[in-house]
Amino acid sequence: MTTADVLSSPLRDRKLAPATSQLVLAEWTAPAASAGRPDYQAPLHVHHEDDEAWYVLEGRLRLRIGSDELDVPAGAAVIGLHGIPHTFWNPDPAPVRYVIVMSARTSAMLDALHGGGQRSSAELRQVFADYGCELLG
Repeated sequence: MTTADVLSSPLRDRKLAPATSQLVLAEWTAPAASAGRPDYQAPLHVHHEDDEAWYVLEGRLRLRIGSDELDVPAGAAVIGLHGIPHTFWNPDPAPVRYVIVMSARTSAMLDALHGGGQRSSAELRQVFADYGCELLG
């Protein structure tokens, strides 16, 4: 493994995922909120074995973890433990930039979800299940 395999600069809009690591780091931007309702970055779901973490760089991210809603401002972080349902979104009229830390399995699930086009509800549930997650609601 070389330094290039474990270091990415800048990270913005990229994913750092060395082939031998079980950890993935990505910087994402969530667009400004639409009036009246959350634009979820992920549907309500639960990871049965994998944890996730979010660190907000700019703006504010709102997370629902279990029955709690948390406002996470720039400079703050949250760890979402496996087994607890969660979702997240940008509640503000300006974009939010954040770093997400996830397992390689969660990253692979996101790749599968984003690369598959339109899917039925049953197909989406199956993709989540294939990666140790459960789509809720």
